[in-house]
Amino acid sequence: MPTTLTSPETGDRAPASAPARPPRAPAATWVIPLILGAVTVFGLWWIDVRPAAIAAGFEDITRLLARMFPATTGPAPELAALVLETLQIAVAGTGLAALVSIPLAAGAANTFTGPRWIQWLCRTLIVVSRAVPSLIFAIIFVRIFGLGPAAGALAIAFHSVGMIGKMMTDVFEEISATPREAVNATGANRLQVFMSTTFTQALPQMTSFVLYRLDINIRASSVLGLVGAGGIGVALQRSIGSLDYPRAAGIIGVIIVLLLVLELISNLVQRAVSEHAGDTERSMAFPPGKELSTPGWDAPRVGRSAGLLAGVVLFILSLSALSISPDRLARGWDNAVAMLTGFVPPVFTAEIALGLFESLVMAFTATTFGVLIGLVIAVFSTDHLVKVPVLGWALRGIIVVIRGVPDIVYAIVFVAALGLGPFAGFLALAISCTALASKFFTDALQNIDPAPIRALEAVGAGRLQAFVAGAWPQFVPSFIGNSLFTADLALRESAVLGIVGAGGIGFLLHESVTSIDYQSTAGILLGLIVVVVAVEQMARWARRKVI
Repeated sequence: MPTTLTSPETGDRAPASAPARPPRAPAATWVIPLILGAVTVFGLWWIDVRPAAIAAGFEDITRLLARMFPATTGPAPELAALVLETLQIAVAGTGLAALVSIPLAAGAANTFTGPRWIQWLCRTLIVVSRAVPSLIFAIIFVRIFGLGPAAGALAIAFHSVGMIGKMMTDVFEEISATPREAVNATGANRLQVFMSTTFTQALPQMTSFVLYRLDINIRASSVLGLVGAGGIGVALQRSIGSLDYPRAAGIIGVIIVLLLVLELISNLVQRAVSEHAGDTERSMAFPPGKELSTPGWDAPRVGRSAGLLAGVVLFILSLSALSISPDRLARGWDNAVAMLTGFVPPVFTAEIALGLFESLVMAFTATTFGVLIGLVIAVFSTDHLVKVPVLGWALRGIIVVIRGVPDIVYAIVFVAALGLGPFAGFLALAISCTALASKFFTDALQNIDPAPIRALEAVGAGRLQAFVAGAWPQFVPSFIGNSLFTADLALRESAVLGIVGAGGIGFLLHESVTSIDYQSTAGILLGLIVVVVAVEQMARWARRKVI
């Protein structure tokens, strides 16, 4: 019999409302982990990951590491020149990508009012360049322009166009339309409207994106020398090829230190660029001058202007150091035409399909291990979950060091110790995914509302109970979203590990380019683009269902 309530004003009796049911979690919150679990079980069987093999592998790795010490770096002037070349590749490639990304992003955004075919072309270029890893671009440009830093800078530029262009497109679409409509009403043309409204409003975020991409590109450029595209990776390739493991260890150490120092500098620069006001100040692009119509100059504006000028000078110097002469461009154009005409018709064989499938299996299996281990590290690194500050700082420091080593360097070590095959690639990706996932999860757990956790602790709940009931419900969307993003990045990286013999499609791609089998190269690139874009779309769908 339903419960009734009497109104104190009218005396009418009305049925009481049923108690509200808690919202049901989307089905994707358990379907996605179930699918990843099934793929992982299959991947462990496919890669032949066994506890005995892992134990034996660690013994081999221990012996290899023992052969690497004491580490040496070789002649200091030669190493310094290669480090400088690495920085020049990253700066030149990032600068070129930033210049190209602005018109591409403007054409790809929903706010573009020009012909639809231009918008479609811009979006296609952004997607294709984002789907192909920079190391694969390096293989292609080495074939076109020959060995050296020019190929490396162009590889960095082509891949970064997709990444920077995608982020800029999102920013352009999110900007308020009011200023644009006001300027458009005055009769200004498209370029004038874009430069006076959209571009100026998006400039701070664009600067932050370019600096963030520069940090990533420095990591990428440090290993492009493995395929002959210049930089410190050239010395690493020579050391490993000559079995000079002590020097290889020294060069890897130099790469780690270089990346950690540059990451610190990049974070400081990004903070200076993105934060223009303190707690008691008003954020202004230009401070007031003596006259209302003229902006003034203060210390932050002088610093930003000097930084911009220094960046432009550094970009020009880096570009000039690539030794791109008109004759080399002409030869490169002829090689590029020969390669592109050789792409038709693309050839897609069962061997290529197997290589792509192996890359997928490696990526998703490594992602599962990385996500699970990264979650444990993140829980112990979060202040309001495990209250041991020393442990948290130690774990974060270890993760920073692990993230400082490029994936392919891990793959080189595992291949040298364990031999060729996907097992070495799986271990390299698992370490990389663990570092990446723990970084994402730590940031997400640090930002959850601690009030439910404290309330549960106040009534006597243990730490595990407080985490499951108070933290986990808030964390699930971030957990699934970041796990999918980690899988997306792992797939891109797994496509290049085969270059050093660690399984996947990379080996076939490298062989097809070096043997001038361009039809197979085209088939591999098309297959890789389709797979990466499909996984990216599935990840986007899953995020919409969960977050």
